[in-house]
Amino acid sequence: MTENPLGVLMVLSYSVITANCHQTVTKLSRRGHGSGAWVRSTSRTIRERKMMQIQRLFKISALLSLLLLLGCGKDKSTSEGTTDTGSAKAARNISLQGAGATFPYPLYSKWMSEYNKLHPHVRINYQSIGSGGGIQQVVKETVDFGATDAPMKDSDAKGAPGPLHHVPMTIGAVVISYNVPGVNKTLQLDPDVIGDIFLGKLKKWNDARIVASNEGLTLPDKDIAVVHRSDGSGTTSVFTDYLASVSPEWKDSVGAGKSVKWPTGLGAKGNEGVTGQIKSTPGAIGYIELAYATQNKLPVAAIKNKAGKYMAPKIEAVTAAGAGQEMPDALHTSLVNPEGEASYPIAAYTYILVYEDMKDATKAKALVDFLWWASHDGQKFAAELQYAPIPEAVVKKIETRLKSLKSGGKAVLAGG
Repeated sequence: MTENPLGVLMVLSYSVITANCHQTVTKLSRRGHGSGAWVRSTSRTIRERKMMQIQRLFKISALLSLLLLLGCGKDKSTSEGTTDTGSAKAARNISLQGAGATFPYPLYSKWMSEYNKLHPHVRINYQSIGSGGGIQQVVKETVDFGATDAPMKDSDAKGAPGPLHHVPMTIGAVVISYNVPGVNKTLQLDPDVIGDIFLGKLKKWNDARIVASNEGLTLPDKDIAVVHRSDGSGTTSVFTDYLASVSPEWKDSVGAGKSVKWPTGLGAKGNEGVTGQIKSTPGAIGYIELAYATQNKLPVAAIKNKAGKYMAPKIEAVTAAGAGQEMPDALHTSLVNPEGEASYPIAAYTYILVYEDMKDATKAKALVDFLWWASHDGQKFAAELQYAPIPEAVVKKIETRLKSLKSGGKAVLAGG
């Protein structure tokens, strides 16, 4: 128990004054052999005076003690309040862990930074490891959410402790980027040419089929160096889905998926790795997300769409691809090779993966609040990073999905 310092002072003062009074009286008693009455009178006077001093001191001490108690109580309350507030803040500080697709990483990184400015107690850490890794980690529950560009299959979710749902977050373009010495203009590529390049059948940049769609462009007699992903990748799933839709040979011999057996080329990990290989390899061609090409000042091809128009991966063309495709209630769909003259042919939704019923109610609320913000206010950051905002009709379906999410059997969002 902590002692009141003024209380201690009061007791000590009483002891000192009492002792002083006793000493004074004792001295006077020893002096007064012949003056007993005077001594007794004087002693009483001194004693009374000292007692009055003690009483005054006690009153002052009592008042000061009371003030100190009030002050300490206030200080203690303030101190505990600070401590409690600190503890409350610590309790409120929420850390969310996510992992998955590299395709949306530039936008996710921006969102998480902006959201933390609005909600400093919420920190979201996202590891850009590829869609395959994101699916594996969310299934194993080593992260709070996963991320993928390729819609998750039933076989992917095997082993998950509960149902997982897709939440589409943005639309991006998978682009064909290249490093062709002496070529400073946009290459135009036909679907069959793209298929045969990645099958390894077209080996030179000045092949007649490439030249035919690029009149006025001098293409070098240089080997084509194909670069592809080496890891399980949603970007690969989107690109091989496109190749399978335009090349029967690709569909039959290679197929589509997050990982395929590539007929030719050099593998690199992540969009970052493929981007780096294209930049450093003269004659290279590869597929990456548009934001990576833009940030690294790499050229991208205009690809002939289903309507016969060569379309560059501009935001408007990516938006058109999304607008022309109805979103099913499962909230995942393919956007490759869509209808529409204005559509870019290799676009894709990218998704956050969340459990239908999450174990930690606090984290669940923080995650769902973030996803709500990202699918509404966060969309304004999409275009500046070369992503297309989610169509309004899809946002409505996202709202319904988020309202259906639970923690411990209870709706995470009010009114859910």
